Amino acid sequence: MNYPQILQDIAREVSSLYGQGKVADYIPELGKVSPRQFGFCLHTRDGQVFTHGDSDVKFSIQSISKVFTLSLVFAHLGEAMWKRVGVEPSGNAFNSLMQLEYEKGIPRNPLINAGALVVTDMLVSTFRDPKAEILRYLHLLSGSNDIQFNESVAESERKTGYRNFALGYFLKSFVNLENDVDQVLDVYFHQCSVEMSCKELAAAMQLFVHHGVEPNTQQRLLTMSQTKRLNAVMQTCGFYDEAGEFTFAVGLPGKSGVGGGIAALLPGHYSLAVWSPELNKKGNSVLGMKALELFTTMTGRSVF
Repeated sequence: MNYPQILQDIAREVSSLYGQGKVADYIPELGKVSPRQFGFCLHTRDGQVFTHGDSDVKFSIQSISKVFTLSLVFAHLGEAMWKRVGVEPSGNAFNSLMQLEYEKGIPRNPLINAGALVVTDMLVSTFRDPKAEILRYLHLLSGSNDIQFNESVAESERKTGYRNFALGYFLKSFVNLENDVDQVLDVYFHQCSVEMSCKELAAAMQLFVHHGVEPNTQQRLLTMSQTKRLNAVMQTCGFYDEAGEFTFAVGLPGKSGVGGGIAALLPGHYSLAVWSPELNKKGNSVLGMKALELFTTMTGRSVF
């Protein structure tokens, strides 16, 4: 299959969509990002890498980080973690307080903000230095030691993250947060601020392509069963309340972030990362969503 030509054709077709979305300026530091950027990376199971556009430009991965912290906690705590967070699609906004109250403090799934805060709380309880552990894990998965927090983005989120603080205290009131709210939020804002390129992100997602084995070191980090379940959660819950649309149009497990990134994969075959900062009203990259739809259509390869 001529992947370089496919990526080139996709980039040409999605370029007409510039201006149809908006950069996530509710986090002031993210609002400074130039909107007319587009990067794409395909990483195959056998290690071939195909890129187009701004694939080496680092961006704030935001909620894509939830997949990595979730896998890290799941590997250490196993099935016990699901007592504190569910696995059902939310159908509501990713930062809904109403849903958390309705479900008595047990977040619907680990990829909405309330669920991610519970996962981060578990991370804080499990590791002496959770922020260092997040970076160590990402360095291992990506094969790159050049991945760091963006302190300016983390501080910007701390200063404007009132709803996340509200979710944290709400969880605390339901006794579903063990640690200090400020400490959990500090780790959470830092994990969201992590900067990676499409190439680094596609490499990190290979863990889920290889059924829980990190391909560079051949370490088994997750069981096959755990990987299957995490891929299922990404399939059903990875795109806020647009998860159904992504499954319908693209047909891959994945996760988006309001920094404009999307990471996706076909188990046993390939991982993808695409980035373009302009978001639709649901918080997903306009060009990224279309690019991945075109990719699975042109190649004929998706979960379905």
